[in-house]
Amino acid sequence: MPRPLDGVRILALSQFGAGPFGMLQLADLGAEIIKIEDPTTGGDVARYVPPYRSGQDSLYYHSFNRNNRGITLNLRVPEARKVLHDLVRESDGFFSNLRGDQPERLGLTYEHLGEINPKIVCCSLSGFGMTGPRRTEPGYDYLFQAYSGFMSLTGDPSTPPTKAGVSIVDYAGGLNAALGLMIGIFQAQRTGKGCDVDISLLDTAVSMLAYVATFSLNSDYEPKRLPESSHPTLYPSQVYAASDGYLVIMVAKEKFWPPLCTALERPDLIDDPRFRTFDDRYQHYQEMNAILKAVFKTRTVEEWMDRLRGSVPCAPVNSVEEALNDPQILSREMIIQTETEQFGTVRHVGSAIRMNPGEPTPNRPGPALGEDTDDVLQSLAGYNEQRIQQLRDLGAI
Repeated sequence: MPRPLDGVRILALSQFGAGPFGMLQLADLGAEIIKIEDPTTGGDVARYVPPYRSGQDSLYYHSFNRNNRGITLNLRVPEARKVLHDLVRESDGFFSNLRGDQPERLGLTYEHLGEINPKIVCCSLSGFGMTGPRRTEPGYDYLFQAYSGFMSLTGDPSTPPTKAGVSIVDYAGGLNAALGLMIGIFQAQRTGKGCDVDISLLDTAVSMLAYVATFSLNSDYEPKRLPESSHPTLYPSQVYAASDGYLVIMVAKEKFWPPLCTALERPDLIDDPRFRTFDDRYQHYQEMNAILKAVFKTRTVEEWMDRLRGSVPCAPVNSVEEALNDPQILSREMIIQTETEQFGTVRHVGSAIRMNPGEPTPNRPGPALGEDTDDVLQSLAGYNEQRIQQLRDLGAI
């Protein structure tokens, strides 16, 4: 069967994590992502991230660039601009994750590229966005976890502010960019006119504050780090220590409180007036939590999971290795593989978006630097070998 985005072509001037992560989602769904790299700098910096690297290749790079095609293009050379414009004529979208002021300076906005292809959608993913006083500054996930308040909410109150263990702002920003780009392409297909899409990592992070921001903006609520990674309002919802590890429970609805008390062999707590409702447990959290912490320490994580699974939302606090070998993850075929020249068989995590479940998905490794340059220029731009060699001689590719 054709994949959902077969026929969609996107030129992607992207590097590192956020941009490639967004384009990876579209590539896995069938979009033709043509990754553009600067040959004078060695291409995407992700190729050189240690420790698992070899030459112009790394496992970090392969994590984000599966199913892309790859060309080189030095946009500082005038002839390279002409090449880009020829490719824009044959594409649906142009994506970049440059600094916020760069798309305008380099002529990569709809104002410029729309003259070449009125249906082109130009999506910029940057740290601070294409407007505002900080648009000229570079930005990275770690900075925005700090800037947006995430780190002030993460970790134990007795420790310094803490970042998440994965680049959540980068990945959410990449997903926002992929969504915005496809919405723009859908609109262009209906109206015949493309547009600019401006995605900021800072905007992304702030938007994810959601109800915490609403509480803060509309009351005297003061968001802060809480012990045991507890939920700020729904109790009990937090980490508990078992006899051999940790687990998380989440009483996110009133109906989960009675089965929790039953599993803990404390049915007397069900109708205890201190703990009967969300409001009661909120008011008497310290008393309730002391009781629960003592009980949870009496059994192993596995024993608690056997007692709670299916009746109370719960999860073991897994290591990454344990998570990647979980039967549920394996049963959904979330672990895939590609064949690479430098690293042999490389195992990855697959996309979380499932279309046509059960249909096999081709998995091509991230392209070598410039691997598809000749083929793309011949098939899309109609260049012959002489023209391609001329471009090489000029340093355009």
